[in-house]
Amino acid sequence: MANISLFSPVLIFCITTSPVFCEYYSPTLPYKSEQEKITNLHFFFHDTHNGNNPSAVLVARPNAIDSQPRTTFGDVYAVDNPLTAGPEITSELIGNAQGLYVSSDQDSLSLVLYVDFGFIKGEFNGSSLSVLSRNPVLETERELAIVGGKGKFRLAKGFAHLKTYFVNATSGDAIVEYNVTVVHY
Repeated sequence: MANISLFSPVLIFCITTSPVFCEYYSPTLPYKSEQEKITNLHFFFHDTHNGNNPSAVLVARPNAIDSQPRTTFGDVYAVDNPLTAGPEITSELIGNAQGLYVSSDQDSLSLVLYVDFGFIKGEFNGSSLSVLSRNPVLETERELAIVGGKGKFRLAKGFAHLKTYFVNATSGDAIVEYNVTVVHY
């Protein structure tokens, strides 16, 4: 019993002083603010639903209710849409928009867009911008939120101003012009 009573104060001393001498943290350094950069980008988004190589495919659809007419509400599409420098699909490919969109309006055609704009050419090669926003596609001009990025667009925030360049109402194929303003470090 004497050994335990002698050992207890030593154990308590070791337990209480060991965190003080451990270096499991780094010293606090003064904050160095990086200069914010504003970048403006212009490109075209090609959304193709038909043909031999569609860039947007239906991956989920809600169960139909027999008493109600079928709408697009609830449809989920996976996308890998080309981003080009000009409105023609043959113009220079600068990246891809990869992600999902969901038809999210019961009364009109509106999507919630979750995509990553990955750039493969020029100054922003290997960088990307992340979009999470409502897209009321029946409006000719609209705006989406840029909520993040990586690479040269790390900590990005901003917006994309969209203008429908072309739409085929039968197939759903569309070309959309994007003017993007983004703040990043």
